[in-house]
Amino acid sequence: MKLSHEIITLRTRNPFIIARGGSSEYRVVRVTLTAPDGATGWGEAAPSKFYGETADTVVDVLPMLAEALEGSDGWSLEAAEHALAKAIRFNGAARAAVSGALHDLMGKRLGVPVYRLWGLDPAASPLTSFTIGIAPDEKTLRERVNDAAQYPVLKIKLGSSWDERIVRVVRELAPKKVLRVDANAAWTPKSALRIIPLLQELGVEFVEQPLPPEDLEGLRFVRERSALPIVADESCLVASDIPKLAGVVDGISIKLAKCGGLREALRMIATARAHGMLVMAGCMIESSLGITAAAHFAPLLDCVDLDGAALVSNDPYVGATIDGGVIRMPDGPGLGVTNR
Repeated sequence: MKLSHEIITLRTRNPFIIARGGSSEYRVVRVTLTAPDGATGWGEAAPSKFYGETADTVVDVLPMLAEALEGSDGWSLEAAEHALAKAIRFNGAARAAVSGALHDLMGKRLGVPVYRLWGLDPAASPLTSFTIGIAPDEKTLRERVNDAAQYPVLKIKLGSSWDERIVRVVRELAPKKVLRVDANAAWTPKSALRIIPLLQELGVEFVEQPLPPEDLEGLRFVRERSALPIVADESCLVASDIPKLAGVVDGISIKLAKCGGLREALRMIATARAHGMLVMAGCMIESSLGITAAAHFAPLLDCVDLDGAALVSNDPYVGATIDGGVIRMPDGPGLGVTNR
């Protein structure tokens, strides 16, 4: 198996800011996997410095991942992903790109979309939320909420000095929409419990990652006193993290860039279900290539936040779309993604 790559700089329509910072440009890596029979597959790495990855580290580990696939014909997806994880333990975004390419390759060989390989119906996918990043001022916030008028579910990034006002403004402008909030680990237990009653009053559905990822006892403390469900994101990378989160949070958020591949994402879903937990999927700033890979397993989820490509102004691909929050999948084989 041969791996080649291309670094692509994505530009967001607005600066995308969360509690730990942000940018207007994000470098992703498109991976092309070529099998001995000439078949090819695409995948995308959307690295995050929070998890120790950049586009450059992705490129650096690709030779190791290519070596791990030596002798593979690409048919045994489980064995291939196991070999990738054995070759390098972390670097989830890099491994996720190769995983996506493997699944794309398999679907193209068989002439069916990946969701059909899994026996899934895209029509069963929940609506995706659209993210309202932290704005520099109220005027800008109001503009961004109004720009998101077509989306019935909004995810509000918090972890700023004016969190309460942000939520009040969004609810004022979107009185009937489903609202979710994500603090990206920026709160303390005390500050979380101070704001959650207001969030409940304003009809927020759940709170994602209110505390630092390692503070599991703090999460348990907040959950036991919270009127709203608590969902773990940064605290939950892979399936083996889930059992220790049972009873600590109400749900988990999956990202391919964290877990390292589509097979691991499926394991996370099954493990969370076995513990009676809510299951959602999120994303980084990604092109339609990365978003579409995750959208293939969306029918298995309770909640979806797959708006990464919708936040981008220069998406080079055509894949899954989220107009009106409805995920519409391409019908081509594999991931179904094509060049724009």
